[in-house]
Amino acid sequence: MNTPSTDRTDLRAPRWRGHTEAARVSAILRKEAVGGALLVIAAVAAIVWANSPASDSYFTLRDFRVGYEPWHLELSLGAWAADGLLAIFFFLVGLELKRELVVGDLRRFSTAVVPVTAAIGGVAVPALIYVAVVRGQDGLAQGWAIPTATDIAFAVAVLALVGSHLPSPLRIFLLTLAVVDDLIAIGIIAVFYTEDIAVVPLAVAVAVVALYGFIAQRYRSLFAGRPFAAWLVLLPIGFVAWAFLHASGVHATIAGVALAFTIPVKAARGATDGPRAADLAHEFEHRFRPLSAGFAVPVFAFFAAGVAVGGTDGILRAATDPVALGIVAGLVLGKPIGILLAVRALTLVTKIRLHPALRWVDLLGVALLAGIGFTVSLLIAELSFPAGSTEGDDAKIAIMIASVLAALIASGILIARNRRYRRIAAEETVDEDADGTPDIYQEAPAPASPHQG
Repeated sequence: MNTPSTDRTDLRAPRWRGHTEAARVSAILRKEAVGGALLVIAAVAAIVWANSPASDSYFTLRDFRVGYEPWHLELSLGAWAADGLLAIFFFLVGLELKRELVVGDLRRFSTAVVPVTAAIGGVAVPALIYVAVVRGQDGLAQGWAIPTATDIAFAVAVLALVGSHLPSPLRIFLLTLAVVDDLIAIGIIAVFYTEDIAVVPLAVAVAVVALYGFIAQRYRSLFAGRPFAAWLVLLPIGFVAWAFLHASGVHATIAGVALAFTIPVKAARGATDGPRAADLAHEFEHRFRPLSAGFAVPVFAFFAAGVAVGGTDGILRAATDPVALGIVAGLVLGKPIGILLAVRALTLVTKIRLHPALRWVDLLGVALLAGIGFTVSLLIAELSFPAGSTEGDDAKIAIMIASVLAALIASGILIARNRRYRRIAAEETVDEDADGTPDIYQEAPAPASPHQG
């Protein structure tokens, strides 16, 4: 483990080979700050409306059914948001995952091992804490996965707001951890929250996904050069794949990930310029992120977060409900404990070290941010408990309380660290002005990877 030092030079974040990656992450953080704000606004609006004198109109709207029943697509607006719109969010997650696996940090073991290990610890410990809290209570253990998720949009939005001077490797660590966390959550939903599977619709869905991938690969120049072509060609095919996957019994949001994994990341073989050289995954991410962050996720949050608290009695009930206690403990305590223990164990048993620019207190702040489990946790809560049940409502209340607590505690630590890094940068600027030597821009020896010393 690296020993923290108070030396100013030691705290300075050196320039490293991944500065291009850092710029990309910074751009993502700026976009997610807007999406995170819309997410919070939508959730607050839902809570206020659901607990106002006009609450009946909220639940009537949420439960209003629309769609074509013979195709098993007559769903409530709330279900359309959870199963349909959230598939757009998971499509973006899938694109990010594939980029990281093909050309990003996750393609190299030495770079990926720290955030991957941290993500595994951040899933295992909250689940164990939840199970320990609810043990002996019939039917409650099925919510074990609720506190395991990290809301990537919410977490990186908070980091973008409070961490302007934090080291770039810390931001990359959070983004990679959140992406791996989402991958684990997708696996949990697919394996543990799928009951009866209809084989024929599932086979058709797989075939349609394969067709989607073939067209995306074969005609990448068409979709790269003409933005509307994707909406006219790929979107209808993607919807068919989603519909058959929904009919199969597998949670339909998985369709978003499956479709995203077929989108090409690298340039076509032999292409050096023009549309065939385009990174289509990056193009799609750029085009569809506003739809996800500006519409799909906020609408899902609006329909998922609307819980009738029930006044003081409801709050007191939720405060003593094992489900709520397990979720809050899992997200606020379990996430940072699991992440830090996992990384600490890795540094003890291997030669892997933290990036020289990072300190363990920095990692603590990010580990607390990972306790923001809003979007995916709300989805898993809906899959764990029946709609309208006391356990389901208390789970949603607990998710929101835990997410707010995690954001506030993490922000306190990260704001203090950001202030320190900003002061160091200012002192270095003064030194540069005094002697004319651009110390802050001197090239430091590049480490083997952003997460390895």
